[in-house]
Amino acid sequence: KPSGLLSIESDSEKTNTAYRLLTDYVQQKEKKARVFVVHRIDKDTSGVMMVSKNEELKNRLQDKWNDLVTDRKYIAICEGIFEKKQGTIKQYLKETKTNIMYNSRTPNDGQEAITHYKVIKENSKYSMVDVCIDSGRKNQIRVHMGDLGHKVVGDDKYNSETNPLNRLGLHAYVLEFVHPITNKLMTFKAEIPTIFNSLFSKK
Repeated sequence: KPSGLLSIESDSEKTNTAYRLLTDYVQQKEKKARVFVVHRIDKDTSGVMMVSKNEELKNRLQDKWNDLVTDRKYIAICEGIFEKKQGTIKQYLKETKTNIMYNSRTPNDGQEAITHYKVIKENSKYSMVDVCIDSGRKNQIRVHMGDLGHKVVGDDKYNSETNPLNRLGLHAYVLEFVHPITNKLMTFKAEIPTIFNSLFSKK
């Protein structure tokens, strides 16, 4: 999914969504065909999202999502230079009435969110961070990077100071899971956007 495209419809946008585009695509071959969104990613995040052409499979995937998914990786472009180049963040995230996620700082008060990160590139202003999440909470990576003092670039919602990519610097590049019917391990990858790497090739 490209950055800027909703996964599913919202109150303000009903037609320009990944769900609608995929539905139109499968119905070119079979008018009654449908797609079912298994999991989605934020509008401004690019990368892998999963849909099913079968409702039963969608339900089986969702019912045991945490057991079936073996790897979810993202690339985040963050502001500044990390002092600690890798680590793990564990917090309990809650949501305000204005849809902003934050760390409640109290166990059992909010949803547990665990993020592992490792800096893989950096320059004088930005860091490219390889992120693996154990939980898929709303805006999890954006909140966790911000709490480390390194907000994801282009993140207006969480008040980042820079936008060198003219988009949110977050890309879901790996989704790996065990198929609930065949038991096969399946891995889907979305190539890292060229613009992400170009930010680090400048002298």
